[in-house]
Amino acid sequence: MKYALVTGSSRGIGKAIAIRLAKMGYPVLINYLKNKEAAEEVVATIIANGGQAELMPFNAADGKAIEAALDAWESAHPDDYIAVLVNNAGIRKDNVLFMMSDEEWHEVLDTTLNGYFYLTRRLLKHMMPRRRGGRIVNMASLSGVKGLAGQSNYSAAKAALIGATKALAQEVAPRQITVNAVAPGFIETDMTKDLPQEELKKLVPVGRFGTAEEVAAAVAFLVSDEAAYITGEVININGGLYT
Repeated sequence: MKYALVTGSSRGIGKAIAIRLAKMGYPVLINYLKNKEAAEEVVATIIANGGQAELMPFNAADGKAIEAALDAWESAHPDDYIAVLVNNAGIRKDNVLFMMSDEEWHEVLDTTLNGYFYLTRRLLKHMMPRRRGGRIVNMASLSGVKGLAGQSNYSAAKAALIGATKALAQEVAPRQITVNAVAPGFIETDMTKDLPQEELKKLVPVGRFGTAEEVAAAVAFLVSDEAAYITGEVININGGLYT
């Protein structure tokens, strides 16, 4: 069977993506780091709606933890492989650069950028043989497209992810693997709940924050057969804030 793995899928955008992919018929691996209860709720929601899902906990910033989790899963699923990977895990540690600590810089880049590297490298070895094909979607951000003050670390990680997306797309296209990025703007999630929404909405041409489900819809399209000729692209979902 072809599985889908969504990192950071216990809440927010990752949760919406996991639920949407399950509706498309994929058995979904729900990744989380700390909030097991929330991850179990996502699994329960998917199963209640007729889908298949299971937990796959690991720290996306830890290459050894990723290897261990995938070794265990592959041993238990010898006839299956992960055909869809959504690199969604990410954290924010906002600060102006001259006050930013080493930890704030490295933790953000480790989760977003190193997590992409460790996990994608490992899964490609199962997507590439015998032209099996696959879909990789990387969750970028408005911050990585235009940069945002106070987010030098986050903007750097997401911009690097966009560059990696474009490079990898060219490497694996002959193997029928597509690699794209989605760059959300202001989306209503736990990650944005501490932002001054009413002020920020005034900056968005459509006058509101987006929803996680709107982002999930774009990911679902990029994963579908209809998007087989789309690769190396960045889909901006920002209500016209930056075009």
